Formats: sequence, structure tokens, C-alpha cells
Amino acid sequence: MTIGIVVFPGSNCDRDVRWALEGCLDRPTRFIWHEERDISGLEAVVLPGGFSYGDYLRCGAIARFAPVLEEVRAFAERGGPVLGICNGFQVLTEMDLLPGALTRNRDLHFLCEPAELEVRPGPCSWLAGYADGECISLPIAHGEGRYQIDADGLSRLEANGQVVLRYRHNPNGSVGDVAGLCNGRGNVLGLMPHPERACDPLTGGSDGRRLLSAALTALA
Repeated sequence: MTIGIVVFPGSNCDRDVRWALEGCLDRPTRFIWHEERDISGLEAVVLPGGFSYGDYLRCGAIARFAPVLEEVRAFAERGGPVLGICNGFQVLTEMDLLPGALTRNRDLHFLCEPAELEVRPGPCSWLAGYADGECISLPIAHGEGRYQIDADGLSRLEANGQVVLRYRHNPNGSVGDVAGLCNGRGNVLGLMPHPERACDPLTGGSDGRRLLSAALTALA
């Protein structure tokens, strides 16, 4: 199962994701430069964290026009598994593959700390290995991670089971304590926490390793 990792100018977690997938889970990966259009042979795609195109305008607002994302959109619409982590989540909302928007944190500070999360896997194939209500801990590192959507939109997401990760102690002011959500089909997941940074008990815990491992097993 070869996993594509999209690389934008300003990405800084692409190698972290490769290390987690190849070094910890023995899964082959392929870097895909933002100007490429060939994503053939891939069975999943990851949009990593960082500052795509320097985060000018809004985070992810320029990245949404990258040539590779036209192919990623088509891949997702065919049911292909897509994971957006941090900046990748922001890009997915800018592409309208996920609803809502990510804005400046409530206190206008960059946050870099562990976050306790409640998992509600719902239809999300990336979280198929979890029981409803399980708690995990993953690190966050963002300045614009405050999820925003109107009340009706949040109600629809909740009714459809698309809010799949919630903060137990909301660090950034996200409405509904949203830390991650999926599309209605369950093949696209966006989350602000970084599972790739929690794959080694000596450096950041192992909850991220379990998440990625369970996801790839289920997707395979």
C-alpha cells in the first residue's frame, strides 16, 4: 500500500509523516510535489502539516489551487482515502472537501502541547479501529486551529456523525470542541493534532502510531 505525501513550498511535516509511515509502520510512501499531476499507483494521500505557500492570505488558501490538488480532489471523490493533518486540514476546508474553516486560536497564541481527544469514529474509515468514546492523546502545534462553522452546519455534522475527534479540554476555542472531522462518505479525514508526532513512546507517545496503523489496516 503506497501512500502519497503532498509537499508544498512551506511544508515542514512531510518528512515526519514519512518517518512515521515507513520507519514505524513499514509502509512505502512517495513524495508528490505540488506541481505534479500524476498520483497513479497510490492507495491513500496525506496532506501534511506546515505553512503551505507561507500561509499568506489564509492558511491553505493558496494551496487549494495547486495542480496536484485537482487530482487529489478527483481521487477523494472516487472514494480514495485522504488525510489532512493540521495545515492539511486547513487545505481540505479551503478545497471544500470538508466544511467550515480554521481561524486564529481563541487567545491569538501559537499552541504546542499535548491534547486529550475523544474519538467518535462514526463513518470515518481512518478511525475504524476505535470504539466509540475512546480517549487518546496527540500533540497539537498550530496558531490557526480554531474550527468555525455556523450552528446549523455543526448540527448537521453532529447528526451525521462527522465530528470524529473532540478536544476534552478545548485549547483553541473550536466550536463544538472539534479537533477533527470527516466527510459524509468517511474517506476524507482532517484533524489538527499530529499523529505522526506520537509514534514513539520515547518522544511523543504511541497513540499516533496506533491511529495510523489501525487506519492503514482498515483501508487495506
